[in-house]
Amino acid sequence: MSASRRTKAERSLVAPAGDAVVVGDRRPRPGRTRPSKQLDVFDNPNPERDYLIHMQVPEFTCLCPLTGQPDFAIFTIDYVPDRLCIELKSLKLYAWSFRDEGAFHEAVTNRVLGDLAAASKPRFMRVTARWGVRGGIFTNVVVEHRKRGWKPLPPVLPMPFEREASTL
Repeated sequence: MSASRRTKAERSLVAPAGDAVVVGDRRPRPGRTRPSKQLDVFDNPNPERDYLIHMQVPEFTCLCPLTGQPDFAIFTIDYVPDRLCIELKSLKLYAWSFRDEGAFHEAVTNRVLGDLAAASKPRFMRVTARWGVRGGIFTNVVVEHRKRGWKPLPPVLPMPFEREASTL
């Protein structure tokens, strides 16, 4: 039977042809990437010093809990790791896992911070969510976590260059 004569249900169950993936085949396959709430971590290679890790998740999506319409955000994650760092692929799959969930901007931003801080136990973490316009209103939500007793060192600023400095 040709593909054009199959019912929609039959077409969605077409098996992969060799290594090619047939569009609509939703059966699980080994190695297929899926959304996940699991956040993986690895040992901080330099736990003796404070340093900032700055990450952006430019394609965060969840659903408006009232309308079911998609909400889009750019998440910026800044953190000073303690003993653990967040593995980036697991962060990508974690962000993807919200795609079909309804959540208010404030709630999901706080949840992301809570989950990331619970997994990595950082000295400091800030999550900034810049939400796309909804009803003519842009929303930014900024949440922070600090390890009890941690105080940042004062920043070291570069010395300004002399105006008369020559490049030759």
